[in-house]
Amino acid sequence: MAAPLSLISHRLCPYVQRAVIALTEKGAPFERINIDLGNKPDWFLKISPLGKTPVLVVGDQAIFESAVILEYLEETQANPLHPADALARAEHRSWIEFGSAVLNDIAGLYSAPDDAAFKAKATQLEARFARLEARVVAAPWFDGGTFSLVDAVFGPVFRYFDVFDEISDFGILSGKPKLVRWRAALAARPSVRSAVSADYPALLSDFLDRRRSYISRLQARLAA
Repeated sequence: MAAPLSLISHRLCPYVQRAVIALTEKGAPFERINIDLGNKPDWFLKISPLGKTPVLVVGDQAIFESAVILEYLEETQANPLHPADALARAEHRSWIEFGSAVLNDIAGLYSAPDDAAFKAKATQLEARFARLEARVVAAPWFDGGTFSLVDAVFGPVFRYFDVFDEISDFGILSGKPKLVRWRAALAARPSVRSAVSADYPALLSDFLDRRRSYISRLQARLAA
């Protein structure tokens, strides 16, 4: 009998979302346990050496770091999301790392304290997405007709822009038709949609408000 799976989560964490998407695509039963990263419980700190989500608990063994969790699921669960070819698989892993770099840039964008810092981060993100536009197939998924772990990684990336676009059009995704097509396909994918709760946009908006950053002020101005 397979060991039960529990995913220790935070409701906004994009790294949690990629694990949820993978588990859902694989049809693997799991329990999702949300915690408050601003008030981490002692039991969580005992199983998460880095104090970050996600953590996948397999029976009584904890696995941390989303990339490791994704690879473990590939090795142990049905419905593979990596290509069968070793070179293609390695390339996909490279683009997963690229997705993590994009998430770091997004964090820099919403944390930017002023207009100049915000524009610098927006320019950096636009360049990242231009590189992605040059590679993605988007027919409808990253590499064509098969949903992959790269798709699982970028579903949460594009979800940020659903809220950003309500604040303003920052031009980061402008002129990138393949990304627009891919983003729409991901937004409609059941596993991507169900990786967050229905109140995710409100939770993210509240999170942005509390950053006291440049985008916080833009959002407050919009609400005024």
